[in-house]
Amino acid sequence: MSDTVETKVQALLPGIAERARAAEELRRVPDETMAELVDAGVFRLLQPKRHGGAETDPTTFFRVVRAVAGACGSTGWVTSVVGVHPWQLALFPEGAQDDVWGTDPDTLISSSYAPVGRLVPVDGGYELSGRWSFSSGCDHVSWALLGALVVGKEGRPVDFLTVLVPRSDYVVHDVWDVMGLRGTGSNDIAVERAFIPEHRVLRNYEHSQLRGPGQRVNPGPLYRMPFGAVFTTTVTAPLVGAVQGCYDSYITTMRDRVRLSLGGGRFAEDAFAQVAVARVASEIDAAVLQMDRNIGELYRAAVAGEGIPMELRLRARRDQVRATERALAAADLLFKTAGGNSLRRGNPIERAWRDVHAGSVHVANDVERTLALYGKGAFGLTVEDNLI
Repeated sequence: MSDTVETKVQALLPGIAERARAAEELRRVPDETMAELVDAGVFRLLQPKRHGGAETDPTTFFRVVRAVAGACGSTGWVTSVVGVHPWQLALFPEGAQDDVWGTDPDTLISSSYAPVGRLVPVDGGYELSGRWSFSSGCDHVSWALLGALVVGKEGRPVDFLTVLVPRSDYVVHDVWDVMGLRGTGSNDIAVERAFIPEHRVLRNYEHSQLRGPGQRVNPGPLYRMPFGAVFTTTVTAPLVGAVQGCYDSYITTMRDRVRLSLGGGRFAEDAFAQVAVARVASEIDAAVLQMDRNIGELYRAAVAGEGIPMELRLRARRDQVRATERALAAADLLFKTAGGNSLRRGNPIERAWRDVHAGSVHVANDVERTLALYGKGAFGLTVEDNLI
């Protein structure tokens, strides 16, 4: 199935690229694009087989994400973020999975994981209230995964949970008006005293320990991988893909360009331009190779039924944030050497430059903090972090 999905996605890329400008103007992925991606099976790649999914090797999923992002960064971002949620839902109790996919296996989910929600225990579950930002693709979905803290009798937080909430229990506030990733529709979600049954709750501690009640019905290795590696790669993969698309456009555009200043001549014959191209290509290759290596090793360890060593978890996070740094460096170099033409709004180079810079500020791309965690591990110190 995954090979078929990749083939189908390749055929969709020209249309996605043509609609990239429309995505920015709409401030959300066009409905036509989302329908095509659903029909191609993209959002089922990490979905359990028992619910009609492919349950594929995650490197396949991230390869698809990079391809889509190469055509449109915003669409690639939404593809990645919405596409990873079936993987997490598979860890919820069986009842939650049935609630979402029981009647339609193509049902989509958005998220906002910051623990800004307030959960109060009640009979049979919890009462939830809060307002969350940055829920990418939320206009296209029927459910949301939201971060929340359980509040005890004294008003103090006692647990950190991810809760599953149906569209009927929340309101989407259209607030997304930003400089990059404009087409992601990352709007706010508000909930007021909604009832959350116990089976729609996942404890983050269990998640970090590679456990989840859903593993009883989804025992495959895909669902025994660490959230800290899978989710953060979900954030970086579209940035690397956007730069790859930017590079491809740059080569096509600049190959036959003739300079009217700086001595004239073909741009492609300029040694400085040739060096810039080499640097960018190397940064992209390094990012892809390291991330795919780490995700591949994590998956193979899960297939073998082995524990996931802390060294590998730390390395995956190290290389993920470095991949974001590499994408930024590559985008900056392409933007700078493309000259004044890169200033025109809507061209692939400036759009990718804006998208990569916007995505780089996501909490998963906190470079210095993440590299410090790797350093602590290398020195044999204890590392505690919910994104490891």
